[in-house]
Amino acid sequence: MIPPRSVLLDLDGTLVDSLPGILASCQAALRALGHEPDEALDIRRAIGPPLEEIMQDLLRPYGDDRVDEAVVAYRRHYGESGFLGSEPYPGIGRSLEEMKQAGLQIYLATSKRVTFAGRILDHLGFAALFDGIHGSVPDGTLDHKPELLAHVLSEHALSPPRSVMVGDRRHDIAGAHAVGVRGLGVLWGYGTREELETAGADRLVDSSADLAGTVLSMVDDSRSVS
Repeated sequence: MIPPRSVLLDLDGTLVDSLPGILASCQAALRALGHEPDEALDIRRAIGPPLEEIMQDLLRPYGDDRVDEAVVAYRRHYGESGFLGSEPYPGIGRSLEEMKQAGLQIYLATSKRVTFAGRILDHLGFAALFDGIHGSVPDGTLDHKPELLAHVLSEHALSPPRSVMVGDRRHDIAGAHAVGVRGLGVLWGYGTREELETAGADRLVDSSADLAGTVLSMVDDSRSVS
């Protein structure tokens, strides 16, 4: 039996612009620890890595190492209201539908907590288009992209050469290559072209209108990942 063709998709910066909600929750976490956030706080470049790394970076200027407490405060605020601050990028809904109609199996693979990711997709009306929704879990075993992607491939018996990982940051590309999957970098998210090229992205795509076609051309290419 020929393995199914599949696409694994990042969430923040790939499917949705989640900056407003994440920023609000980061500010709430800092305030919960007694800090007053800088009005010019820019977290755009921090979106993508595991949450612990983001909190560590945010706390460093304050000389504060209470990362675990910040994570708890962030997730409390994000679960209450922050997740509602995610807007789909223009054309993403149509791209997902095109990939589904072409017979691709579609999986979410995000560093965000899987419970939040599922709520976001439900809120946006995208959840029914996915064959599986995967993200980080409380025990920390899936916090990093290589482990997360390996789990998705194993859980659904996916073939790496017939799969593509789509994301906007170097972590997505590096994670894909670590498990033998090609990485497609999107240029409308939080990562730069330079970041994605340096990470070794196999292809780049400028517009969501071209996303489905690019993914399909990659999964139909039977060449092994170098």
